[in-house]
Amino acid sequence: MKNADPVVAADGQAFAGIVDAVIRSRRSVRAFRSTPVPRSVVAEILDLARMAPSNSNTQPWSVHVLEGEPKQRLSALLHASHERDALPPSAHFPDELPVACASRQADFGARYYAALGIDRADAGARSRQSARNFCFFDAPVGLIFTIDRRLTRHSWADYGMFLQTLMIAARARGLDTCPQVSFVRHEPVVAAFLGLPATQTVVCGMSLGFADTEATVNRLGMPREGIDNFAVFWGFEDE
Repeated sequence: MKNADPVVAADGQAFAGIVDAVIRSRRSVRAFRSTPVPRSVVAEILDLARMAPSNSNTQPWSVHVLEGEPKQRLSALLHASHERDALPPSAHFPDELPVACASRQADFGARYYAALGIDRADAGARSRQSARNFCFFDAPVGLIFTIDRRLTRHSWADYGMFLQTLMIAARARGLDTCPQVSFVRHEPVVAAFLGLPATQTVVCGMSLGFADTEATVNRLGMPREGIDNFAVFWGFEDE
């Protein structure tokens, strides 16, 4: 292989196997152990995440990392806001999801609430479970990601690559994550607490720590569509 990266070329198959295993083992964890994560490890993960690609190297990400007492204070404020239920819902999805996406969303909801032993008709229990987002599912580290609100969807695509790189870097170190859009609804609370400038808007939050491997909710095993359902190959001659 001409001009191959020497790290990859040395044993490309073994290298791919390690990367593949890390990617396949990543999952959204919603129950964490209290084991602390050192600041140096979080910094190492962010240092890797910053290598993610972005359009014209604009690097549109900004991250607030919380642990200990600051995280507890923000969690308390968010929980109180959740209980008041006064803020307008955030538009995670359009009013009418495309049929295929709606089907997958419904399947997730059925699996998720079944794992928790919650009847989907039990609005109170569902609300209490939603509130657990705001304690970062008891993870020792919480992250809040923001972006300049003047940027377009293309920069938001860059942000997605940054988040995925971060989650893979964390998983490679034996850590788990859960990206959480629930924080967006409570942006006024988050912005006031973090002192965000008016130009910044919340992308999402994230829990970071060691998974509670005994928790049923962490064993959902969510299915993924096969590539035949989303990829179209053009021009290949090796069929």
